[in-house]
Formats: sequence, C-alpha cells, structure tokens
Amino acid sequence: MTNYYVYYRVDPARLDILRPEIEKLFEKVQKHSGVRGRWMHRRDDPSTYMEVYEGVNDEAAFEALLARESSELGLVRKTECFRIVPRIDPTCA
Repeated sequence: MTNYYVYYRVDPARLDILRPEIEKLFEKVQKHSGVRGRWMHRRDDPSTYMEVYEGVNDEAAFEALLARESSELGLVRKTECFRIVPRIDPTCA
C-alpha cells in the first residue's frame, strides 16, 4: 500500500472558498477509491496545506482520479508517495 502526501500554498483570501472544494474532493476520492483524505496545514506556515491519503492499493487508478478531480482547484500541487517499510521477521534471520 502507498501513502500520498499532496502539498501546496493557499492564499488566505481563498481559504473560505477552497475549504468546501477540498471536502468535495475528499468525498469523490473516497467514493471512487475507498480512501478518505485528511487536510492539514503546517504549524509554522499557515499558508502551506497538505492532503494525506493513506492505504492506496491501486496507484495508477488513484493517481488518475486525484489528477482529474483536483484539476479545477487552481493550485500548484506537489505530490510525494511513500510506502511502509516492512518489518523483518526475527524468526527468519
């Protein structure tokens, strides 16, 4: 499974307009992928926001969905993907 971290800057004047759009994005993504996003902002920079999507199984489908559904937001988005490092079974060492 893959976790997606999408971050961008938001003009504070757009925040009230953007908030419901992000909620709509989360609803669409959850409906089509089963993954619910979370929205956060940096504690030391309230203009930097991040969407977090954890536990994505079908990366290609999710990336296409996210690109399609977020295209109208008018944001320059940077996406990073991470996977959990598997634990080593000590009985196999």
